[in-house]
Amino acid sequence: MVLNSSNNKAPAKLRFFVAATPVAGAIVFPIVVPIVINRFGISSGVLTALLLSGVWFIAMLKTSEMPH
Repeated sequence: MVLNSSNNKAPAKLRFFVAATPVAGAIVFPIVVPIVINRFGISSGVLTALLLSGVWFIAMLKTSEMPH
């Protein structure tokens, strides 16, 4: 689902997803990781941080607009 620069009319849902991806990651990450650390311990918190950052990074790459 990569936006094509020649197609200026991307579907509204895709445009919303592209706009919401950085915001969602920036909000969810600092909320979820401390909660997991508090409830389950530091090792689970580190694992959660790695998984969340990996998923967020992949989502950002999938929706990025790269020049050709």
